[in-house]
Amino acid sequence: MFKVISNHIIAPGVRRMEILAPKIAKKAKAGQFVVIRVDEKGERIPLTLVDWDSKKGSITLIFQEVGVTTKKLGRIREGECILDVTGPLGNPTEIKKYGVVVGIGGGVGNACLLPVMKEFKRAGNYIVSMIGARTSELLILENELKEVSDEIYIATDDGSRGYKGFVTDLLKKYLEEKVPDLVYTVGPTIMLKVVSSITRPYNVKTIVSLNPIMIDGTGMCGACRVIVNGKLRFACIDGPEFDGHKVDFDSLINRIRMYRREEELALSLFEKRGDKNYGI
Repeated sequence: MFKVISNHIIAPGVRRMEILAPKIAKKAKAGQFVVIRVDEKGERIPLTLVDWDSKKGSITLIFQEVGVTTKKLGRIREGECILDVTGPLGNPTEIKKYGVVVGIGGGVGNACLLPVMKEFKRAGNYIVSMIGARTSELLILENELKEVSDEIYIATDDGSRGYKGFVTDLLKKYLEEKVPDLVYTVGPTIMLKVVSSITRPYNVKTIVSLNPIMIDGTGMCGACRVIVNGKLRFACIDGPEFDGHKVDFDSLINRIRMYRREEELALSLFEKRGDKNYGI
């Protein structure tokens, strides 16, 4: 059992949770994730490691309450426990000095972007962060990213903060004037696809952090398979980061949508019953 130290709202429907997990905190690195299971009837879901404190023995996660599991997670109070937290999983980001690194985050993807940009900055890179959300209320970790960025650009779909439009529009404008040494992006899969298509003509190395359907996080179930450079890969053990120019995004998007009906039904039943322990 993993004790919850804190669990609070940082944006509408978005929460930041700190969990006591000393063994994970001791080994965690930027780009890695954990797989959690709230209770015995719960499913397993992956969540990015946003921060960790080896001395305190804690890890920090950020999640959006969109399905049964994340809504269950949102109801857990300080002092209560989560049944399973497994990690750190996945390969850590390859950190080295490239020169100019552009980091692009969409929505809760900023939770993954922050620790990676911290490490790139520590390695001596010039950091340009571009973050986007549907509206200013849903923009998270802006101040934290400012601290590790040499430049930061913001976009919101409704224009309530920064540029009115998509964060990918900011990338297009930037590339018209400058060509960075690396682009790192994390967020909705469709955004990763667009970013990769934008950088391809400029031949800019583009790393995407994928978050497909995952179950065990060890490669045994095969649920997180993705096609990269024409070959089958498992995001949990071969990734979660891949060359964006080699990912088959169309097949990945189709796989992510596979259980949409079941997920909607499970959420509907959960909300009707109001049962914290209802499993899917």
